[in-house]
Amino acid sequence: MSKLKSENTSKESFALGKENYKLMIIGFGIIILGFLLMIGGGSEDPKVFNPEIFSFRRITLAPIVILAGLLFEIYAIMKKPKSSE
Repeated sequence: MSKLKSENTSKESFALGKENYKLMIIGFGIIILGFLLMIGGGSEDPKVFNPEIFSFRRITLAPIVILAGLLFEIYAIMKKPKSSE
Protein backbone atom coordinates (compact mmCIF):
# COMPACT_ATOMS: atom_id res chain seq x y z
CA MET A 1 0.00 0.00 0.00
CA SER A 2 2.82 2.43 0.78
CA LYS A 3 4.30 1.75 -2.69
CA LEU A 4 1.02 2.74 -4.34
CA LYS A 5 0.79 5.81 -2.16
CA SER A 6 4.32 6.92 -3.01
CA GLU A 7 3.64 6.52 -6.75
CA ASN A 8 0.62 8.79 -6.51
CA THR A 9 2.51 11.48 -4.62
CA SER A 10 5.48 11.40 -6.98
CA LYS A 11 3.30 12.26 -9.98
CA GLU A 12 2.81 15.97 -10.42
CA SER A 13 -0.80 16.90 -10.88
CA PHE A 14 -2.10 20.07 -12.45
CA ALA A 15 -5.38 21.72 -11.63
CA LEU A 16 -6.55 21.36 -15.23
CA GLY A 17 -6.00 18.71 -17.86
CA LYS A 18 -4.09 19.00 -21.12
CA GLU A 19 -7.31 19.43 -23.08
CA ASN A 20 -8.34 22.34 -20.83
CA TYR A 21 -5.11 24.18 -21.59
CA LYS A 22 -5.56 23.63 -25.32
CA LEU A 23 -9.10 25.02 -25.12
CA MET A 24 -7.83 28.01 -23.14
CA ILE A 25 -5.27 28.79 -25.85
CA ILE A 26 -8.03 28.64 -28.47
CA GLY A 27 -10.18 30.99 -26.36
CA PHE A 28 -7.26 33.39 -25.99
CA GLY A 29 -6.85 33.34 -29.79
CA ILE A 30 -10.54 34.23 -30.22
CA ILE A 31 -10.14 37.18 -27.85
CA ILE A 32 -7.05 38.40 -29.73
CA LEU A 33 -9.01 38.11 -33.00
CA GLY A 34 -11.71 40.34 -31.53
CA PHE A 35 -9.17 42.99 -30.60
CA LEU A 36 -7.61 42.77 -34.06
CA LEU A 37 -11.04 43.38 -35.58
CA MET A 38 -11.27 46.57 -33.53
CA ILE A 39 -8.03 48.04 -34.94
CA GLY A 40 -8.03 50.88 -37.44
CA GLY A 41 -10.40 53.57 -38.59
CA GLY A 42 -8.22 56.41 -37.40
CA SER A 43 -7.43 59.55 -39.31
CA GLU A 44 -4.00 60.82 -40.32
CA ASP A 45 -5.04 64.39 -39.55
CA PRO A 46 -6.51 64.89 -36.06
CA LYS A 47 -8.67 67.76 -37.36
CA VAL A 48 -10.45 65.51 -39.87
CA PHE A 49 -13.20 63.19 -38.64
CA ASN A 50 -13.22 59.69 -40.11
CA PRO A 51 -16.64 57.99 -39.78
CA GLU A 52 -14.96 54.61 -40.43
CA ILE A 53 -14.37 54.28 -36.67
CA PHE A 54 -18.09 53.58 -36.30
CA SER A 55 -18.17 50.68 -38.75
CA PHE A 56 -20.14 47.51 -38.03
CA ARG A 57 -16.90 45.55 -37.63
CA ARG A 58 -15.55 47.79 -34.86
CA ILE A 59 -18.74 48.64 -32.99
CA THR A 60 -20.69 45.37 -33.16
CA LEU A 61 -18.71 42.41 -34.48
CA ALA A 62 -15.48 42.85 -32.48
CA PRO A 63 -17.17 43.09 -29.05
CA ILE A 64 -19.31 40.04 -29.85
CA VAL A 65 -16.20 38.06 -30.83
CA ILE A 66 -14.42 39.13 -27.63
CA LEU A 67 -17.43 38.15 -25.51
CA ALA A 68 -17.59 34.78 -27.28
CA GLY A 69 -13.89 34.28 -26.49
CA LEU A 70 -14.45 35.06 -22.83
CA LEU A 71 -17.38 32.64 -22.64
CA PHE A 72 -15.23 30.00 -24.36
CA GLU A 73 -12.53 30.61 -21.71
CA ILE A 74 -15.08 29.99 -18.95
CA TYR A 75 -16.08 26.74 -20.65
CA ALA A 76 -12.42 25.73 -21.02
CA ILE A 77 -11.80 26.27 -17.31
CA MET A 78 -14.99 24.60 -16.10
CA LYS A 79 -14.75 21.51 -18.34
CA LYS A 80 -13.87 18.47 -16.28
CA PRO A 81 -10.58 16.90 -17.36
CA LYS A 82 -10.69 13.28 -18.42
CA SER A 83 -9.17 10.97 -15.83
CA SER A 84 -5.94 9.32 -16.97
CA GLU A 85 -6.61 6.11 -15.04
